[in-house]
Amino acid sequence: MTDTSLTDGPLPDDAKSAPEDRESAGPLDESEANAVRPYVDLGGVKIVPRPDLQLRLEVEEGSKRVIAVGIDYAGSTLQVQPFAAPRTSGLWHEVRAQITEQIKKQGGETSERAGAFGPEIIARIPVAGGDAGAMRIARFIGVDGPRWFLRGVVAGQGAVDAAAAEQIDDVFRSIVVVRGQTPMPPRDLIPLTVPAGATQSAATPGAAGSAAAAPPAPPA
Repeated sequence: MTDTSLTDGPLPDDAKSAPEDRESAGPLDESEANAVRPYVDLGGVKIVPRPDLQLRLEVEEGSKRVIAVGIDYAGSTLQVQPFAAPRTSGLWHEVRAQITEQIKKQGGETSERAGAFGPEIIARIPVAGGDAGAMRIARFIGVDGPRWFLRGVVAGQGAVDAAAAEQIDDVFRSIVVVRGQTPMPPRDLIPLTVPAGATQSAATPGAAGSAAAAPPAPPA
């Protein structure tokens, strides 16, 4: 797969954005994953279990629908959401512009850089209820796969420290997306499910539903 995100010149909004080695190194489609490898099955995504990795499911208050997976690992927090996407085009280039606009409306600041997965957003987001001028830093990352788009929001050490970023990026790489065969409009959240014994937490306001939604960064 060609990483069109880093080529010279302007790119169409619907160009796919993904690492060149995505099909072998991840994030993987279910058809590309090792069938005998153990995973935590959360419906739309599967997570490789690791020592000291903790999972949280974020649940929408009214509908009780699971809308995101929260991962705590090595001093970082990663919020993950899988979305349906067209087969031949991507969402990340368009979604980045929308995230940037939403964060600006919240009084935050953003910059863009080339990261491990292609272009990513570094955001400084106002802390709700915090001291005047208090900001938290988050990284928004995204990968376009076959008929899906996987978005991640990194907070904690993985947003500010290069070594910690490598560790949490490796977790993002290891995720398997299960798109399924059910027809879905692009940008619809791929259903997530609660496995037996999982711990749920209330959803962050504004985190639901849209690939472009820019929730406050998860707590470090």
